[in-house]
Amino acid sequence: MRFQTQSEPMVARVERRLRSAAQSLGTADPFAPSRDLLMRTFQYPADDPRYRNNALMPMAAPFEPSFSETQPNNLRFTIEPLPPEAGSIDRRDASTHEMRRLIGNFLGTGPLYWFDRASEPFRGFASGGNLDYGAFFGSSFDRNGLYASKVYYELPGGSGRIDNLPVGLHRIVMPALQLVPGLKPLFTTLSAQRDMGGQRLTFACTEALKLADLQPVLDALGLGHRLPGIMQLIGLVLGGRFELPEHGALLAFGDTPQGPDFEIYVLLSAIPDVPPSFLSLLTMGLAERPRGLAALERWMSAFTPEDAHWPGRFSIVSLRTDANSPPRVSLYLRPIEFELPEAVARAA
Repeated sequence: MRFQTQSEPMVARVERRLRSAAQSLGTADPFAPSRDLLMRTFQYPADDPRYRNNALMPMAAPFEPSFSETQPNNLRFTIEPLPPEAGSIDRRDASTHEMRRLIGNFLGTGPLYWFDRASEPFRGFASGGNLDYGAFFGSSFDRNGLYASKVYYELPGGSGRIDNLPVGLHRIVMPALQLVPGLKPLFTTLSAQRDMGGQRLTFACTEALKLADLQPVLDALGLGHRLPGIMQLIGLVLGGRFELPEHGALLAFGDTPQGPDFEIYVLLSAIPDVPPSFLSLLTMGLAERPRGLAALERWMSAFTPEDAHWPGRFSIVSLRTDANSPPRVSLYLRPIEFELPEAVARAA
């Protein structure tokens, strides 16, 4: 769609992009189910400098679409809910409320019962201290409607908050803390889908990370055979780099019916020498999976404005794997339509 004037409400831009992308990808309308929350979150003009200080997309509106090879035809996006002046507790509570509302309306009582039990340690009074952003909220849509809803609860107390994890997930993350130096718990993700629910824990890597050093923890989880595939693709898209700088990666661990799963997120803004041909290298890595490559091309087209040649900047590339699935790619976007104007950025 064409760019509009900078003074239009940001929510109008969000609605236009979501509905245009839904039409391109063939999904259900992603705007209407969360209309009220999106209206409250993006109520200011598109060039309003108050958007700049968010934890999800600093210096841009807090709206992050993503492509996932495991959900190739879905429209996925994450927001930092509520307007810029909202407090962290309010964001956490708004995310919880929206999650419960969507689950109840679209997924049913079983997933809602699971979410209420799983979220209790992270949404109550005792979990409200020392929060920064509180929570993020995300949704995924396919042609049949809401496919999944997610809430990302910030962990305020460091490793002590890990004691609130389910027993199975706790057993999975403990080897990571013991075997990977410099891990800092960031948030736990609760995801509800039509037929299942799942929880993960995501860590920041506060020290430099050599990819080869992941071998012991992956071995402990029964996933050691997946490291060569991870190193091959990350080394390809980063031009031969196999070591990530401090604060350049996130590691996520989950407990699924198939066993542990693992995801590594490469924060591209922290990498000093990302190749200019990054995307071409990524598509080369997907060449042996033509369906995934075709889905990525459709997704990029869906988020490229009519009067632009590019959808924006890529913020994260991640690889997710488990015992039954080789590493699959996800790609996260800073849409060009939601970057703050250059003058606003300089003023910040």
